[in-house]
Amino acid sequence: MWIIIRLLIGIVILLLVEFYFVKRLNLAVKHFFPKFYENNYRLVKRVYLVWVNLYPLALIFIFTYFAITGSYLSSPENKIIDYFLIYPFWINFLLMIQCVVFLIPLDIIKLVSLLFLKKNKLGIERIHSAILFLIIGFFVFYVPIRIIYDYNSVSVRKVEYKKENLAPALENFKLVFISDIQADHYTDEGRLSNYINKVNSLNPDLILIAGDLITTGPDYIQLSAREVGKLKAKYGIYSCIGDHDNWAYRNDYEKSLQEVKSALNYNGVEMIDNNSKVINVDSAEIAITFITATYVEDVPKVVLDSLSTNNNGDFKILLTHQPQPEIIETARKNNFNLFLAGHTHGGQITLLICFLPVIRTAGKLRLCSHSSSLLRL
Repeated sequence: MWIIIRLLIGIVILLLVEFYFVKRLNLAVKHFFPKFYENNYRLVKRVYLVWVNLYPLALIFIFTYFAITGSYLSSPENKIIDYFLIYPFWINFLLMIQCVVFLIPLDIIKLVSLLFLKKNKLGIERIHSAILFLIIGFFVFYVPIRIIYDYNSVSVRKVEYKKENLAPALENFKLVFISDIQADHYTDEGRLSNYINKVNSLNPDLILIAGDLITTGPDYIQLSAREVGKLKAKYGIYSCIGDHDNWAYRNDYEKSLQEVKSALNYNGVEMIDNNSKVINVDSAEIAITFITATYVEDVPKVVLDSLSTNNNGDFKILLTHQPQPEIIETARKNNFNLFLAGHTHGGQITLLICFLPVIRTAGKLRLCSHSSSLLRL
């Protein structure tokens, strides 16, 4: 049911954003290119809209098929499909979302101006159209450039955590937190290697992973485990379970998770399911509670309470995949020093408003897909 609800919400948002964006684009084109608008614009617009909406139509078919049959259809891994179907849709969607953030305030300013400057209606219309054109033109270049930059870069957020009466053995202890690596044909060996090298360059004492080592399908389990196994930390690398770790075999969650766990374990990484781990750092103890909170499995309240109340150490960490409110509240109530979660990919999409990202994640640290957070105690 949740898949159908998410699909319907996504369709409504897409249609609303697309309708509003196209209406504003019409105004800009009509003002600056009147002959093109009269002769060829309608045909070009129709071709454009059909092209960029082919991918969401395919997704609707896939999700509808899944809802009816319970069998999941995966799109073929093909660069032609990527470059002519998937990438155009996402670039266009991001372009529309980003532009709408600026176009709505612009429309409000226009309406207010017309209330007080009715005699200057023609001038206001011209200025409005010009700014429309500049906003859309700017983001036509900015969005794909930013996508390429983000795809090829690895960001690190450094946080210094201060705690009263911190055990001397934990002074300057470095924890690296990563999440949602999601190995697939977009996140290939080269991209993963670049990421792993960046994390290792931080010289961490401990690495924690919030799950989602793969996207889907069994083909990337070994690749992900092998690359993650190249991570280096004095006190080890540990992970909780993520959503996608259950989906290597879509209809066999147990087999999927077992293969991911086995591959990680073979490469020296332990994936822990609803349990605790104590890391001894000389005379101090770091107590980590691993909670499984995914679409496949939610932690029973009795288990959550038991693990949270029985976790004692000089420094307490709760690690989970989904930052669910009840888990956050449990971490607060039981005086955990850190709550770490993945799943949200740092918001996945950040919008340019005064050159600042506006979407933040729940939890103590911001995390992004293919990014890492360095915490120094």
